[in-house]
Amino acid sequence: MARVTFFEKSGCAANARQKALLLAAGHELDVRDLRRHYWSNLRLLEFLGDLPVAQWFNPAAPAVRSGVIVPQELDEATALVLLRNNPLLIRRPLLQVGDERRVGFDAAAIDSWIGLRQVPPDELEGCRLRRFAEDRSAVPAANGGKAACCRVEPATDDSPGHP
Repeated sequence: MARVTFFEKSGCAANARQKALLLAAGHELDVRDLRRHYWSNLRLLEFLGDLPVAQWFNPAAPAVRSGVIVPQELDEATALVLLRNNPLLIRRPLLQVGDERRVGFDAAAIDSWIGLRQVPPDELEGCRLRRFAEDRSAVPAANGGKAACCRVEPATDDSPGHP
């Protein structure tokens, strides 16, 4: 079994499902909040370098969903500045086993890489409840009201990587 460094957004339901799959497969996790980590260009590129710039971004990030940031229109330098200054824009999770690094959670690819006990048929990136909500920030609650879904918290001024 592998020792996996898992950079997440604490409290993210998708990251919780991903971690559960890794733990069920017997992997040891070193979980880190990507908002509390200092990200240099070099460190980010260790994870992202082989992917097109557009795939570096979390498609569920509010600035991406709203069109304020259009990853397909960014050059590498601009993208790196945005990701360093707001780690919630980084596609997650970031995974590291030994010297190999990956971004995102493609269950079939991870199964081939380090092994999973179970490869679920559904997508494991992003909030699956969000797809069914009229309001992208809330989902129907059991009491008939609405409950927050994958709430994105802004980086605090004292968090690493924040200017």
